Amino acid sequence: MPYFSVNDIPYLPDSCGYFEAIRDLPFPIWLDSGRPRSLYGRYDIISAQPSCLLRTHGEVTTITEAGSTSDHRENPFDLVASRLAPICAQPPKDLPFCGGALGYFGYDLGRHLEVLPSHATQDIALPDMHVGIYDWAIVQDHQQKHSWLICQPACERSLGKDLLKRCEQAARKRSGNKFLPFNINEFQPSINANSYSESIARIHEYIEAGDCYQVNFAQRFTADFEGDSYGAYKHLRSILPSPFSAYMGLEEGAILSFSPERFVQVSGRHVETKPIKGTLPRDDNPYRDQLNADALLASKKDRAENLMIVDLLRNDLSKNCELGSVRVPSLFALESFPNVHHLVSTVTGTLNEDSTPIQLLKDSFPGGSITGAPKLRAMEIIEELELARRSVYCGSVGYISANGNMDTNIAIRTLVNEGGKIHCWGGGGIVADSEAESEYEESLAKIRTLMEGLRQ
Repeated sequence: MPYFSVNDIPYLPDSCGYFEAIRDLPFPIWLDSGRPRSLYGRYDIISAQPSCLLRTHGEVTTITEAGSTSDHRENPFDLVASRLAPICAQPPKDLPFCGGALGYFGYDLGRHLEVLPSHATQDIALPDMHVGIYDWAIVQDHQQKHSWLICQPACERSLGKDLLKRCEQAARKRSGNKFLPFNINEFQPSINANSYSESIARIHEYIEAGDCYQVNFAQRFTADFEGDSYGAYKHLRSILPSPFSAYMGLEEGAILSFSPERFVQVSGRHVETKPIKGTLPRDDNPYRDQLNADALLASKKDRAENLMIVDLLRNDLSKNCELGSVRVPSLFALESFPNVHHLVSTVTGTLNEDSTPIQLLKDSFPGGSITGAPKLRAMEIIEELELARRSVYCGSVGYISANGNMDTNIAIRTLVNEGGKIHCWGGGGIVADSEAESEYEESLAKIRTLMEGLRQ
C-alpha cells in the first residue's frame, strides 16, 4: 500500500549543500529564503524530477507525464489544478509544502485571463508557464532549525532511498562554498534615457486623460552569458539575500530570482499579500542611509502610489475571500534590504470555503503592484510602451502544496538565462507627479547590485 514518508534529516544553516546534492536530476528547483543572511525568510523548499510537467507556449500547454506528451488549450491555471487534485493532501506533519506544484507563472500568462494587444516583441523562448508536479521535497525550517525529506505516496521507494542517501552525504560534505565559473559581458539597456523619458511622458498623457492612475513601466538589460547559471545565482545570493528568492533549472536555461516581495500566500484559509511600492537606495553612510529611510516614510507620492495598489489588491483578494474579511493590518511599513529601502503594506483575508488557492492566484494574476491601476488598462499601456515581452519578469515563482498551502513571489529582481544571454529588468510605478529622471535612477537602483555583482 502506498505510504507518505517524512524523514528527519540534518539541518544545514545554508541549503546550498542540499540543492547541489540533487541538481543533477531533471528540472531542479530551489525556493530560497535567503538564509543564513536574509532577515525575513524562514523556509527553503528543494525538489527535482517532477512526475508531471506543464509548459505553456501561447495558447497551448504541453503536459508531459507517465512517459507521454499531450497538448491542451484549456486555461493553464485550471490545468495545474487538475493535476494537483489526485495528490495526497494529508501529510503526517504540519509543513508548508508536502508535494504539489512548483514553478513559475510568467507575466504573459495574463493573456489567458484578459484580451490584450500584441505590440511588444517576444524574443525570449522560455514557456509562459513552467510548473511541475513534484512528489517529494526537502524542506528546511530556518526558524526551528529542523529539516525533512518528504515523499508522497506516488514517489517510488527506490527514488526515496536514493534521495535519503544524497541528503546524508550532503550533510557530511557541507559543500556550500564550491566555486562554479561563469563569464558575462556588459549589460546593455533596451532603451536609452531619452526614450525612457518619452515613455514616461506618454504615461503622463494617459493619466491626465483619465485612462489610468498608475502604470508600472520597466526597462530591460541584456548581456552575453556563458558558464554555470547556478554559479551566478550562488554568487548573487551572497550579495543580495532575499526572502522570496528562487533558482530553477530548465531545458532552455534558468531562472534566478532575488525577489523581496510576496505576491499571495495561503496558509490554511488565511490569505496574505504584501505589495511593495516606494523605493529609495541604501547608503554606505549610516546617517545618510537613515535620512533616505525617513524620506521614504514621509513621501506623500510613494504613500499615494502604495495606497493605489493596496486598494487594487483588496479588490482582487475579495473575489475569493469571505465577505468583510479583507483587512489592511499594516500600511506603509519600512523594510530595508541590502540595496534599497521599501514601503511595504500587508493585505489579509479569509479564503472562501468553496475557493481554492490556485483560483485565488488566477483571479489576482498578474500582481497589481507590477501592473498599475486599473489593471487591464495599465497592462495595455505596458504592452504599447515596453519594446519586449516581460517573460518570467513580473510573473510569480512559488509553490501550491497538496495540503492547500500556497506561497508565491512577485518575480522582480529576477534574471532569465536563455540562449547564451542573461536578461534583467528594472521598473517602477509611474504616477501623475513622477519625474522621469528620478524614476530612471530608481529603476537602476533596484537592480544595480545584481548587474554589478555579476560583473565583479
